[in-house]
Amino acid sequence: MDSKVLNMTTQQLLAPFRRAINDYDMIQEGDCIAVGVSGGKDSLTLLALLHAYARFCPQHFTIKAFTIDLGFEGADYSRIEQYCVNLGIEYHVEKTTIGQAIFEKTPNNPCSLCSKMRRGALNTLLLKHGCNKLALGHHADDVIETFFLSLLYEGRLSTFAPISYMSRTGVTVIRPLIYVEEWQIASYAKDLPVYANPCPADKNTQREYMKQLIKTLNQNITNSKQSIIGAVENADRYNLWDNMLEKYRQELKLPDE
Repeated sequence: MDSKVLNMTTQQLLAPFRRAINDYDMIQEGDCIAVGVSGGKDSLTLLALLHAYARFCPQHFTIKAFTIDLGFEGADYSRIEQYCVNLGIEYHVEKTTIGQAIFEKTPNNPCSLCSKMRRGALNTLLLKHGCNKLALGHHADDVIETFFLSLLYEGRLSTFAPISYMSRTGVTVIRPLIYVEEWQIASYAKDLPVYANPCPADKNTQREYMKQLIKTLNQNITNSKQSIIGAVENADRYNLWDNMLEKYRQELKLPDE
């Protein structure tokens, strides 16, 4: 759907946001939740909705926001800092030279290494400030794009989990936006202090190619995105080869070898 059709409200987005939190038991009493704020529409929408959700959530939790400054020239997070002040949210910016490092090592495909290095820096920072959970702004379209990236580039049926535990750090990662579509976020974020991505690789990545491919697919096949999400969510629809022989033997009541 075109994001110009509807200006999404906090109340409208809180419905799928809350459903994801409840479906996967993402928040517990006393949690200190770090929000990774890149400055883009996804992370700022996540921060806004988490702040709104805290007002009526039965569990009491704390929110802290963190930005990993990759070291690109002209970076200015002052509007985001003021936004966090207005919300009463503690905000920290960690300056790094990750941007320079990744383009020196992998200039043609920097995104994977960048993600790993940013996550490492973010984990160190949130542990320093006493956070036990990390909220990331991945949405429903990201679920599908990651699924197709894994399938077509790696030959794997895989995507990220709504909630996961990082045993090395003791931090739980949550993704409360998994039921929210990107067009909804784009509509909602119009009034947020979105910071233009300074990365030279922006809009020129494998993920961007996949995004356009899925957009075309959804235009040609009605509700294809919803069908893909449904396949990811519902284990009972799984029907691949790994258990075919076992099912065959069970149906014929053959003895196990």
